[in-house]
Amino acid sequence: MAAYSYLTQEGYDRLKAELEELKTKGRQDAARAIAEARDKGDLSENAEYDAAKEAQGMLELKISELEKTLSNARVLDQSTLDTSKVTVFSKVTIKNVKNGKQLVYKLVSEQEADLKAGKISVGSPIGQGLLGKTVGEVAQVTTPGGKLEFEVLNISID
Repeated sequence: MAAYSYLTQEGYDRLKAELEELKTKGRQDAARAIAEARDKGDLSENAEYDAAKEAQGMLELKISELEKTLSNARVLDQSTLDTSKVTVFSKVTIKNVKNGKQLVYKLVSEQEADLKAGKISVGSPIGQGLLGKTVGEVAQVTTPGGKLEFEVLNISID
């Protein structure tokens, strides 16, 4: 049984647009690069042709992965989510117990994670540590930099 990918409507639409772009423009560009390389002569010694074929293979793999993600996607209505505990799509205000620094993160699926936008994956060490916590609880998180403790200050949905 395939695991579901929980996505926001915005995330689902973004992945669908990316897939459409790859299937149209991406495939056209790959075919053009292969044709141009083929026109340059002997295929047995044509590194440009090999590179173009490899790029086409990577493109098809990405298309396949996106199709799989979208076919297993479940779009969640954020307005119906429970804010009593941290779940996927929770916006969480946390405080680093050691230094008192406050951070705000939104927990999202792996496909929507974007640290610059404050969106962390539920599969990341911090995301895993925060899941299921309630306001006032302290999450102990093991990161590559060591153990950290975060107190949950607030849970909301955008």
